Amino acid sequence: MNILLVGSGGREHALAWKIARSPLVTRLVAAPGNPGIEKLCELRAIKIDDADGLAALAREIKADLVVVGPEVALAAGLADRLASAGIPCFGPTAKAAQLETSKAFSKAFLERHEIPTAGYGVYDTVKDAKAALDVFKPPYVIKADGLAAGKGVAISPDRPDAEAEIERMLGGRFGAAGARVVIEEFMDGEEGSLFALCDGQRALLFGGAQDHKRAFDGDLGPNTGGMGAYSPAPVFTPDLVQQVDELIVQPTIKKMAEEGAPYRGVLYAGLMATEDGPKVVEFNARFGDPECQVLMMRMAGDIVPYLLGCARGDVSGLASPAFKPQTVICVVMAAKGYPDSPLEGSIIRGADQDFGPHVQVFHAGTKRRDDGLLAASGGRVLNVCAEGDDIAQARERAYDAIKKIDWPGGFNRSDIGWRALERG
Repeated sequence: MNILLVGSGGREHALAWKIARSPLVTRLVAAPGNPGIEKLCELRAIKIDDADGLAALAREIKADLVVVGPEVALAAGLADRLASAGIPCFGPTAKAAQLETSKAFSKAFLERHEIPTAGYGVYDTVKDAKAALDVFKPPYVIKADGLAAGKGVAISPDRPDAEAEIERMLGGRFGAAGARVVIEEFMDGEEGSLFALCDGQRALLFGGAQDHKRAFDGDLGPNTGGMGAYSPAPVFTPDLVQQVDELIVQPTIKKMAEEGAPYRGVLYAGLMATEDGPKVVEFNARFGDPECQVLMMRMAGDIVPYLLGCARGDVSGLASPAFKPQTVICVVMAAKGYPDSPLEGSIIRGADQDFGPHVQVFHAGTKRRDDGLLAASGGRVLNVCAEGDDIAQARERAYDAIKKIDWPGGFNRSDIGWRALERG
């Protein structure tokens, strides 16, 4: 099989690492890729929002499957263009991807079909949004409607902070993504992410993970795209997983098909385990980042048949994916100043060394300079992932590996996995 992988981050490096292990793969091409992915396959310099260019590349390499990593490519309609060309795509159409690309669409869909989520309102003026705070209680959850690279969510402790956040979002902080805001009821509970592989009619559960959104230790600081993750997540008891499947995942896939937008690809359900049962925090139309990294390391078998089954619209002949019993943790190393003003261009040494059989370092925001040195080129730069018999051993291996990486321009949280560690 010839496979095109779209994306350039840590999620895509992890997908490339897993896909390249498949005996079904003859040729793997990534666009645009990164220095880590380059060690696994050939790269093409096509931007992730260039749907026409990516579709042309898929035709050029006679791709049997296109695997879309980032949401930006989905929003640009890449899956639609590939469908027109008869090329199977792992990733939903732009219409189906609205489950992620528009929080207003997603919330209305959930409400329409009585799928459990928080109460909400949608507003496009500062005046109306501020007035709506009368209806909600603090802390206030305020979200940009569109794609904001995982940073368009604010939890404001009081009304003055909420009003200031509304002014920032509707004032252009996130550009077009913040043209509308969604204000939600605050949900109390423990958050986690459950994934499902979907073929438009059916869904196979694909494991759970828990990530860390805040920039600094102790869950302090601004929201980020994710500073670390681990899997399995103890919050996902067998009973909770069954509830999520029956109340959220299966109804979502069924109703999307009924509404003329069959969902193919991976459905990321961000969930809150509340006293009233699981509720949807948000949907993503792609593997989470850094959740994907830990799931790829934990998956026991070949992922390609599942990606292809989803893309072709039939996973009925596939067994539920199998996962190793070990725990895998991912610690994100980010550029100083992230998420607001990450430092660009700092030199990284030691990231490409052999860390042993239990550790993988995935590149997320790196570039190779003309002199061969590795440099930071984004906010989240490296994903240091390690497996262990339990969370404590996985953590120890990950942080030992971090000590071997020489990068004065970076930082990382030192408490990834603390919830699971406290549970023992």
